[in-house]
Amino acid sequence: MAAMFMRNPNAIILCVQDGSIDAERSNVTNIVQAHDPKGKRTIFVLTKVDLAEQNMANPTRVKKILEGKLFPMKALGYYAVVTGRGPQDDSIETIRAYEEDFFSRSKLFRSGAMRASQMSTNNLSLAVSDCFWKMVSDSVEQQADNFKAARYNLEAEWRNTFAGIREMDRNDLFEKAKDDILDDIASLHKSTPLEWETLLQENLWEEIHHKVVDDIYLGAAECTTSSNFNTKVDIALKDWTDDKLPEISINVGWQTLFKQLETIMTTKKTDREIGDLFQPVKANVLETVKAQHAWQATALKRLSVIQKNALEDTAVTNKMQWDNSISFMERILKERIDFANDDLERCIGPSWTERWTGWRSRSPLEAQCVAAKNELQKLVVADETHGKHLENDELTTVRKNLQTQGVDVPYEIICTVWEKLYKVTFLDRALSSAQQCRKAFYHRNIACNAVDCNDVVLFWRATRMLETTCNALRLQIMNTEAQRLEQEVKQYLDELSRDEDNKKKLITGKRVDLAEELKKVRSIQDKLELFIAELNKDQ
Repeated sequence: MAAMFMRNPNAIILCVQDGSIDAERSNVTNIVQAHDPKGKRTIFVLTKVDLAEQNMANPTRVKKILEGKLFPMKALGYYAVVTGRGPQDDSIETIRAYEEDFFSRSKLFRSGAMRASQMSTNNLSLAVSDCFWKMVSDSVEQQADNFKAARYNLEAEWRNTFAGIREMDRNDLFEKAKDDILDDIASLHKSTPLEWETLLQENLWEEIHHKVVDDIYLGAAECTTSSNFNTKVDIALKDWTDDKLPEISINVGWQTLFKQLETIMTTKKTDREIGDLFQPVKANVLETVKAQHAWQATALKRLSVIQKNALEDTAVTNKMQWDNSISFMERILKERIDFANDDLERCIGPSWTERWTGWRSRSPLEAQCVAAKNELQKLVVADETHGKHLENDELTTVRKNLQTQGVDVPYEIICTVWEKLYKVTFLDRALSSAQQCRKAFYHRNIACNAVDCNDVVLFWRATRMLETTCNALRLQIMNTEAQRLEQEVKQYLDELSRDEDNKKKLITGKRVDLAEELKKVRSIQDKLELFIAELNKDQ
């Protein structure tokens, strides 16, 4: 075990010899010589000098030992000590007093066998201390030189790789990312009320247009009188408002808020020093607050009341409102006509031109759909106001006519094609009626419209609901939700700033690693140089 410790180049070796016996018979010096042949970290200690003085006839022997001439080993110093009178219960003070008394009247000292600097435990301890601090100083200076070289290499690598870019470690970059994210949230207030409401109206209408057009409008269009039409519309709107419309609207507001924030975060121009370095942090923050943020609970009830009042308002009070409603209705109907035609074309397959230019052909199912469409078209020509559903005798007639043409089409396919064809026909007819209603603001009952242009009023009610709903959502976002979102983001960023593991995952790259390594090397070097300065000051 002693050899194991002596092999450590930073260990101080105390070679202790008993002065009361023949030290030449001991192999300790040979062991020490093997591990420290130059004696750079060895101190020789001769103990029990008081007994050696009593038993020794030749005082020159002790002198040779303390001069390092008797043993084949080298040492930093040679010291003679007295470790007590013998009793084991002597205190340190008693042993020290005995040692001082002995050396003050020692014959060996008076004869010149020992020098004053070689005597006493106190001088030995000073020698060990000097040796220790010298070794520490040499080691620290060597380490400081190593770190200085490492720092130079790292700084050269930074200059060559990231020229003109300021060094920022992970914590510095996180603080900058934190400020950048909070700036992004503040940018939500830069959008004008008109921009917010336009965006909200587009998103909300995208969410509800199927319900308004396909379910409510087409469902009520089967009515032959305006009173029945209005009654069916009123019931459908009330049920919708009581059931899902407020929740759908709030969900649209929530999605619009986060979509706008995400757009700001991903499209905002960043300086050359940062690039895309903050995107993982922003994505993590956005994902976390999305999961945490819930719309203010009291807003749902308020919005429900607002929407009910808007949808109950059937009074189009001026010509401008009437014209705006018709324009809105025409735009929506044209979009729905395009969708309905596309749906019908997908059912009947490629046209004549597409078959010839694209080397395509119709499948047997598409051929059946084409035959059914051509036959059903005759019903539309014969009765432009035909209802949504085919009667049984009409279905039978259509199928028999197709069979006489050599095409056997199942009832299910005939019904499917009729549903698509009817939708296109109805929407075309509704668009034509809307254009006629444009001139009928003052005389709706004489317009060429089975429901006295009350379908225009339906779209007016939908428009009013969109406007009031999006205005309420915009106010909720700007006055409440954006501020609540900012507080949630701040709280999460504070938590993230204390999570070192997560920061390492989110802020990564060679630039970050190199800056972190530079920071660590500089810190260690500065501490080593300060330590060396203190050592030199003490010396």
